[in-house]
Amino acid sequence: MKKILVIGCCGAGKSTLAKKLSVKTGLPIIHLDKVYWNPNWEETPKVEWERKIKLLVSQSTYIMDGNYSGSLHLRLPSADKIIFLDYPTRICLWRVIKRIWNNLGNTRQDMASGCPERFDIKFLHYVLVFNLVTRKRLYRILKARKEFSQLIVLKNDAAVNTYLAQI
Repeated sequence: MKKILVIGCCGAGKSTLAKKLSVKTGLPIIHLDKVYWNPNWEETPKVEWERKIKLLVSQSTYIMDGNYSGSLHLRLPSADKIIFLDYPTRICLWRVIKRIWNNLGNTRQDMASGCPERFDIKFLHYVLVFNLVTRKRLYRILKARKEFSQLIVLKNDAAVNTYLAQI
């Protein structure tokens, strides 16, 4: 494993898993939230985002944490492992609320500078409907590609811990 994608709903534990994988493998972590967001929660324009993604996937090794399904067509071909944290909505929503509460007003280590944690109803709605909308789209994208054979689906913390123990 030299190029790993970690995808899943916000709050599923993508960044946490990426950190643990990095410790086990020595691979560097790329937090896509750090790359995508500009200060004050300004989005990166699409053309610039695609340029950044192409540059990132040209690196020889990485653990890339984040969904950004609009860039999967650029990220999947170079990945040799795709880990999908397919957690229940209630777990993800609880973890996101807890994360907001614990970090409100502060910028997390896996987030872009100038983007402090905030209460955002649109974001909470995204988490709430992720498994109804985005999850299905991710599975459709993955199943349509040859990279589907490199997919590992982990549905809870016990499965994540078992997977990490096997590395």
